[in-house]
Amino acid sequence: MKPSAESLVERYQTILDSITEGVYSVNLDWRIIYFNRAAEKITGIPRKDAIGQSCSKVFRSNVCKNQCVVRETLGSNRPVVNKPVYIIRADQKRIPISVTTTLLKDSGKKVVGGVVTFRDLTDVSKLRKELLRQHSYEDIISKNAKMHRIFSILPQVAHSHSTVLLRGDSGTGKEILARAIHNNSPQKKGPFIAVNCGALPDSLCESELFGYKAGAFTDAKKDKPGRFAQAQNGTLFLDEMGDVSPAMQMRLLRVLEQRQYEPLGATKPVATNARIVTATHRNIEKRVKEGKFREDLFYRINVVEITLPPLAERKEDIPLLVNYFIDRFNRLTGRHIIGVSQKTMASLLLYDWPGNVRELENAIERAFVLCENDIIRMRCLPDRVLPPSAIATISPGLTLQEIEKRAIQQALERNNWRKVTTAMELGIYKNTLRRKMIRLGIKP
Repeated sequence: MKPSAESLVERYQTILDSITEGVYSVNLDWRIIYFNRAAEKITGIPRKDAIGQSCSKVFRSNVCKNQCVVRETLGSNRPVVNKPVYIIRADQKRIPISVTTTLLKDSGKKVVGGVVTFRDLTDVSKLRKELLRQHSYEDIISKNAKMHRIFSILPQVAHSHSTVLLRGDSGTGKEILARAIHNNSPQKKGPFIAVNCGALPDSLCESELFGYKAGAFTDAKKDKPGRFAQAQNGTLFLDEMGDVSPAMQMRLLRVLEQRQYEPLGATKPVATNARIVTATHRNIEKRVKEGKFREDLFYRINVVEITLPPLAERKEDIPLLVNYFIDRFNRLTGRHIIGVSQKTMASLLLYDWPGNVRELENAIERAFVLCENDIIRMRCLPDRVLPPSAIATISPGLTLQEIEKRAIQQALERNNWRKVTTAMELGIYKNTLRRKMIRLGIKP
């Protein structure tokens, strides 16, 4: 007589009760026939209450209804390995776990049920949050050495009243850094006012920054305070400073020198104590040489200079940033997306992100819209992130550096080691490709 599913698991009860992973098994009627001690501890449900019950009533996970892992294994004859899901404990607490399933067979190799092993990922989740905390300053997240050098000087910069110039490509997070400086400054209780100077036409820039008095021009029916007035006792962030017109440059120079300004139509100056933080993605030194930016103003705004590296130079931050954005969009949307698949993360690491952190954030937001389950997969990402030919070459078990090196080598081989053509295919500059080849040790 062949042993039943119940007798099979009873043979190994002592062994299964001694391990730290939760284990339960079901018969072909989806009834729980075994429940080990770790399963009791993780779910908060006693074994006597679990045995004989439908597994979906005991193991209340977010995949039980439509994506049952045991049903998937029984239907495909293939195990599910380390799939991240959530369960609802007996105390109604929602916790992350990782599940693995396999078939339960009798001595005649006949399938008589399924076995599920699972482990609590709560500590892993806590470690991930602690890692974010250790590698962050306000809302800026990084474990890059250049960024950590910036973190180290930010407290001193924030507590000073000196004018700060933030430099970096669009999307690197200059406004977030400006807010971090404000939030840690003596003016933190005051307002933070941000102005995109590049978006204001010359005809409006002066009135927007300095305000105007009633009667200053035809439609000026009453006084209007400008951004300098709004930023009193706080911080004024002037973004895209390199795009300001020569006439406005002169007005701003006088404000920085005298700490006072005149609204349009005013007869006397108004004092300001606003902290000035400026930002630009342009090469201001070049614009000074070309006569497009005043040299004296450049030295006024460049008291403390901080340059943010592009995301392409700090790719080790991408996994941290992805987890941060996933947590953020989970809170905003009420969803419970756990993470990204391995191939998805590999494609995110291979792409050079010309739009920097802002582009990565937008890609994750898009993935939230298209994601149908709890894991963000390749199909959820924008087409530009990775060429299809490179996607097929990604193998599991590789380090981030190995993935990048392999992708570049294969692209070079496809293009007969022509660097210009390869750089165009990868969506990077030729000099960037050359630096990567030196760093990764890639030679013909």
